[in-house]
Amino acid sequence: MAKTRTIGVAVDFSATSKLALRWAVDNLINRGDQIILIIVQPPQANHTRKELFEDTGSPLVPLEELRELNFTKQYGIARDSEVIEILDTASKTKGAKAVAKVYWGDPREKLCNAVEDLHLDSLIVGSRGLGPIKRVLLGSVSRHVVTNASCPVTVVKRKQSSN
Repeated sequence: MAKTRTIGVAVDFSATSKLALRWAVDNLINRGDQIILIIVQPPQANHTRKELFEDTGSPLVPLEELRELNFTKQYGIARDSEVIEILDTASKTKGAKAVAKVYWGDPREKLCNAVEDLHLDSLIVGSRGLGPIKRVLLGSVSRHVVTNASCPVTVVKRKQSSN
């Protein structure tokens, strides 16, 4: 029997992060693996749980709690039925265990920290596809994580439409 793995997926509820989550479930997740949604809130976000968990990140939150409105309010996270549906599918069809962890701060730093904290076997991130000027000015989260994370990182890009 293959070793079960812990796969992190960075999710900010954008279309590309949902694409990355779907890609991970379709192409990487095996029976019994654990999927950890890694959500990084901005440092200025001010929600009830931030005071408790700002330094360490939230505890692991099971899929059942992700469905609850109370969870989304406490952490200031969008309630996203598409993300829940993807996780439900992974749970039902592959027996994967889905949980989430919320951090506050710079996504580049927090995603690299999450790799260590959560002992990830792999991390999946979406690419927003910034142009060269915006990438220089804003920095690329995916590039930073690929360069600095201590586990394999997969960057999922949105297909370019041909016009």
